[in-house]
This record gives sequence, structure tokens and C-alpha cells, in this order.
Amino acid sequence: MKSIVQELYNGDLCPVAQIISKNTAYREIGRRVAEELGIWKKRLTGEEYKQLEELLDLRIQTIAMDLEASFEHGFKLGASLMIEVLSE
Repeated sequence: MKSIVQELYNGDLCPVAQIISKNTAYREIGRRVAEELGIWKKRLTGEEYKQLEELLDLRIQTIAMDLEASFEHGFKLGASLMIEVLSE
């Protein structure tokens, strides 16, 4: 088994690709989102729906940025905690 450092170096460790919510409501909400998008696709013209998709893509980009910042903050906080504990 490779060490975490080896996996990170070789590009085998990608936390963002491995994170899946364990919240029991996750799949239901995803199903509802898909259902609602289907309703909007029928309701809007092709161009209007394309604009909605572009808006949703922008929102996803901001969420991804928030997640990255949260991960970085949590990682640094965990590393700082380890340094503090091991230095005492």
C-alpha cells in the first residue's frame, strides 16, 4: 500500500473526486433537482434554458471555490493542531 505522500505525488489522491455526502437526503435532493430542471426545460425556450444552465454553471463554480477554501482552511487547521500537540 502506498503512503499518502506517494499517492499525492503520483496524482492518485484526489479528495474532491472522493467526497460524496453521507447525508441520507443527498440522493433525494439530487433527484428533485433533476426533476425540477426537467420541468424548467419544458417551460423555457431553448435559449432561455441555455441561459439558466449558464447561470447554474456559474453558481457551481462559486460553490467549488467555497469548497476549496473550506478544505484548505480545514487542512491548515488540522496541521496546526498537530504541530501544537506534538510540540508540547
